[in-house]
Amino acid sequence: MNILFLLLLFIPTVSYSAETEPKDTIVIDTYQEDLTGDGDNEKIELKGILFSQDAQYYQNIWTEISSASGPNWSINYGGGYDPQLQFIDLNHDKVKDIFYQSPTGGSGGLYSYNLQTLAKGDLKELELPKQHYVKGMFEDNFIVSIDFVPEGQPDLVDVRDRADDYIRLGIYDKSGALLKSPSLMIDPIAFFEPVKISTSKGYGLKSYQQISGAYHADRLGSIKTIWYYENEKWLILKTEWIPARL
Repeated sequence: MNILFLLLLFIPTVSYSAETEPKDTIVIDTYQEDLTGDGDNEKIELKGILFSQDAQYYQNIWTEISSASGPNWSINYGGGYDPQLQFIDLNHDKVKDIFYQSPTGGSGGLYSYNLQTLAKGDLKELELPKQHYVKGMFEDNFIVSIDFVPEGQPDLVDVRDRADDYIRLGIYDKSGALLKSPSLMIDPIAFFEPVKISTSKGYGLKSYQQISGAYHADRLGSIKTIWYYENEKWLILKTEWIPARL
């Protein structure tokens, strides 16, 4: 399994023209959307090449976009599983953007994402939001402190139900006194979901970011954040701690 994973990492990702497109190319989905804002729909084809005939993993995924007036564009996404496209105006220029997502297939539930705009026929990458403020630590009395709002009060998580495990690992003694304070495991944002903010404001993104304790399977919960794109940057509208269900 590890050898297969390493092979997948080093498969080159390339774009193909109609003339050089391999015979094993699969058209995953086809769409019609106005992505340039000129009032005419472009034809969008999401394509891929499977790692093998009986595999679910695409070693290469890309999108080909063509317009009746002539220009063509191609976006390469690399490899992944079950790729999907959504067309939503996330930067609020009144033209739909191209939002791509694909599960990476790992145990952490991570997805690959890309966001592009093709307004006025100019293909540009739009950076997705990043949560810069997350930090956390073990504290006395079987408490974990998680801080994810600048200058805000941290959320305190009672981890007494995991006391036996933490005592065994030497993090606490039996009385709850902290013996050592390993860093919490803070994953990158695992999942984005477009969400309507309001009729007047349009759409934003909802993200989920997992936080674990002493090891990755020791899941404490997730940070849910609502993002809104304004003045070429992502703003946090709301963020909250979602405890894990044991």
